[in-house]
Amino acid sequence: MSLVKPNTPVFTTLSGLVDRVQSGDSLSIGGHHFARVPMALIRELSGRELTDIRYLSWAGGLALEFLLEAGMVSSIDICFSSLDIFGLAPRFRKAVESGKIKMNDWPALALISAFRAREQNLPFLPMQIPEGSSIMERCPAMRPYTDPISGRNIALVEAREIDVFLLHAARADTSGNVEIYGAHALDKTQAGAARKVLVTVEEIVPVGALGRDGRSVIIPRNKITAIAKVPDGAYPCSCLPYYTNDWRALRTLAEAGTSELRHTANRIAQSAPQILRLAAKVPLAKITADKFQTDTIAADAPASIDEIMAVRISRTLDNDSYASAGAVSPLANVAYRLAKLTHAPKMIITTLSGGHLDIAAGPMSLTLVEVMDAASAVQITGGEDTYWTAYQGGFVTHEIVGTAQIDAKGLTNTLEIIKPSGDMLRLPGQGGMSDVANMHRDFVVYVPRHSARALVEAVDVVSAGRGVLTDQARIDAGYRTGDVMLFTNLCVFRFDHAVNQLVVIEIMPDVTRSQIEAETGFKVLFDAGCSEVSMPTAEELFVLRYHVDPLGLRRLEFVGARDRSALIDDVLERDAAATARIVGADVATTPTPNPMSKDES
Repeated sequence: MSLVKPNTPVFTTLSGLVDRVQSGDSLSIGGHHFARVPMALIRELSGRELTDIRYLSWAGGLALEFLLEAGMVSSIDICFSSLDIFGLAPRFRKAVESGKIKMNDWPALALISAFRAREQNLPFLPMQIPEGSSIMERCPAMRPYTDPISGRNIALVEAREIDVFLLHAARADTSGNVEIYGAHALDKTQAGAARKVLVTVEEIVPVGALGRDGRSVIIPRNKITAIAKVPDGAYPCSCLPYYTNDWRALRTLAEAGTSELRHTANRIAQSAPQILRLAAKVPLAKITADKFQTDTIAADAPASIDEIMAVRISRTLDNDSYASAGAVSPLANVAYRLAKLTHAPKMIITTLSGGHLDIAAGPMSLTLVEVMDAASAVQITGGEDTYWTAYQGGFVTHEIVGTAQIDAKGLTNTLEIIKPSGDMLRLPGQGGMSDVANMHRDFVVYVPRHSARALVEAVDVVSAGRGVLTDQARIDAGYRTGDVMLFTNLCVFRFDHAVNQLVVIEIMPDVTRSQIEAETGFKVLFDAGCSEVSMPTAEELFVLRYHVDPLGLRRLEFVGARDRSALIDDVLERDAAATARIVGADVATTPTPNPMSKDES
C-alpha cells in the first residue's frame, strides 16, 4: 500500500486525531524513554474501545502500559520495555509471562531496517547478523543470507509498515511541517514507514519560523496526516524546549496499581508546573555542580563499592574512547562523565541512544540532564543515524550495560529468566545490545550484585554475546579488536582466549577468592597476575561525588526492591531542590491533583 499522503495535513483536535485509529491497526509511538512520549494521545486512545492493536515500536514503556491496561493490544513487537529508574513495567511483564499476548523481540537495527525498507519501498534491507545471540530466533522479520559476491553471511530484514504513528513534537507551521527539538529517536524513520502520522504539538507557528535554533529536525508536511495543537501534550514526560520531565508525577504513574493507570493519569494536573518550564530554558552555564549541594557523603569518607566500580570502569576509557550511554545504565553514565572530567577530556560521549553526540560532562541530574545534553551536544541525531554513522562502522568503543545473567563465555541474558518453579520472569529486553556486542570495540558488562543467580553456568536465553570474538574474525568483519570484560561488586573479569572464558583479573578490596567462587555459578579461573583493584584517588572521589553524581544516581543499581523506594525518595527530593536553586524558584515538581479532571476509565 502506498505511503504517499496529501501535501497539506489536516488540522484537527486531539479527539479528531484518535478517531483515525482503528481496531486491528499496527501502532507505533514516537519519542524515547520519557522524552516526548505523546501522553495526551495515549490517554485519549486508552479510553477508546479498540481491539487487536498490534504494538510495533522501539520501546514499550509507559505508553504500552496504558494500552495493555485498556485491553486493546493483541501483539507486541519491541526491542525493550521498562519504566527507567522505576524498574520493570508490570503490565508488560504480566502480559508476556501469562502468554496471553504474542511477543516478538527485535534487535534495534532490525527494527530500524524494517522501517527503512518500507520507507524506501523495498521488500527488505540487509544488516549484520547479531552473532553470539539467539535474538534472530525471536524476530519474525529476520532471515539469514549469504552474499553471492563477497561470500559474507548477513541477515535480510523484511519491511514492516506502520498503520498509525503517534508523535508529539515541539511545533508545526501553518503548512503542516513538524519540528522536533533535540534528539529525535526513530521518529523520522517511523514517520516514513507509516500510512498515518498523527501529531500533537505545543504550538503552531507561521511558515518560515521552524528550524531557526539549529537544535531541531523537520519532518516535512507531505509525511504528516493530521495535526492537533495540544500544549503540554507530552506531560509528565518532557518536551524541550517547553518543559522537562516531572519525575514525581512519572513515579506516581509507575506505581499505579492494576487498572488504576488511566485513573491516576487523569488525577494528575495536565499541565507542566512552572519550575519545569523554567528548567527547560535554563542556560547551560547556570547548571553548575555547586547547586547540587549534598551532605550525604563526607569529603574524606571511604570509597563505597558503587564508587569503586564507577572509578574502575572509568579507567577503561581514554581520550580515544567513543562511549554510548545505553538505556537505564546510571553506573555506566557516571563512569563516562567521570572519565571525561578527569583523565580523558577528549573522549566522546553520546546520550539518549546516540541522539546527543559529543556532550559536555555536566553533573548527573534527572530533571536537567536532557537540557544539558541537548544544549552541549556537538550534533543532534536520531537512533537510526547512530547505527548508520557510528555503530555499524565500528566507531564506538564502549556501551557499558548491566545484565541479569551472564555465563563464563560472556553470553548475557536480559530477556527472561526461568524460575525454579518453571515459571518465566520477563525482563526488559536487549534493546540494541545484541547488535552492539559485536560492533563496539569492547563489550563491557556489569553486575552490581554478584551472585550465583546472576553469574550462571548457562544463561536461560542468550540476548547478547560477542559472537565475532577472535582478532582475525573481527578484522574480517570490519570491526576493531578489543576486550570482553565483566565488572561486579566482587571482582573484575576479562575474557581470556587461551582458556575460552572470563577470567578474574582483579579482586575488590576485602573480598577473598573463596568468596568469589562461592558466589559464582560457573567454575572460576584466576589470572596468574590477579591483583586487588586499585582504590580511587582523592581527586577521583571528589569529582565523582561533587561534580559528576552528587545525587547518587549510581546507587539505584546497588539496592534491592526493599530499599529502592526510600532511595528514590531521596534522589527525587535532592533533584527537585537542585533544580529549584538553578532556576531560581522555590516551587517543587510535586504533581498536583486536577480538580477539573474526572475519572474517564
